[in-house]
Amino acid sequence: MKAVAVLLVVLSFLTVSHGWTCKAGPQQFPAQQIDAGEGQVVLTDRDSKAYYLSESTWFELGSVALKHVSVGPAGIWGVDSSDKVYKYVAGDFILVNGQTLQQVDAGGDGQVVGVTSGSYIYCLKSSIALNYSQVGSVSWNELAGRLMYFSCSPLGCWGVNAVEQIFYTRVTPNTCDISGWIYIPGAALMAEVGTDGNVFVVNRQGHVYQRTGISPSVPQGTDWLYIPMCLPIKHVSYDLGQLWLVTKGGIIMQCSN
Repeated sequence: MKAVAVLLVVLSFLTVSHGWTCKAGPQQFPAQQIDAGEGQVVLTDRDSKAYYLSESTWFELGSVALKHVSVGPAGIWGVDSSDKVYKYVAGDFILVNGQTLQQVDAGGDGQVVGVTSGSYIYCLKSSIALNYSQVGSVSWNELAGRLMYFSCSPLGCWGVNAVEQIFYTRVTPNTCDISGWIYIPGAALMAEVGTDGNVFVVNRQGHVYQRTGISPSVPQGTDWLYIPMCLPIKHVSYDLGQLWLVTKGGIIMQCSN
């Protein structure tokens, strides 16, 4: 723990190039995964507990042990160690029957997407996801393709497959139809897209890249910008100008530009 304390002091004064200034964020050590959206930040730790950030303090979220949690226009969703899916309703997580997922994302325009342990891709229509409020079975739409990580925003969706290839598509919220997959040069273990369309990826080396050149006419962008970090990163999320990162050691970093 002394080593962690020293790292936090170093991070508190760290400035990263390319316009990003980083510091140690509010800690819930050791963090496993973090997600930001709609002005909210949630995480899971290595004990499979979910937390919600209020100002600078983490508060435990619900009573269900979760390995992954996501927040966005569709609310707060998560999956447990058995890949069961949950939605946060009225103070706790309730089971969403109908499909198991190893990773879920609530950042789209009301729809919820996710992937299975076999890399199959699923989408829950916005009309169902937004109104789900009691335990029941729902019908998920399977999407073409195979991904091991999938993230959506109202402006488009980004995914990474088992051989670390990156893809872009659009998902229609009320039908779960997709526009087709566009291959994006590069390699990553995960990709996260913010509500405003900003995209960040983390590769096998723990390096972070931001997609540049994104515009309404070129929503998939044109290039990658390397963002140097002092520690290897395993998870990233972005919302409202704030970049949230979890290092491979479980430390939370917060960056702004």
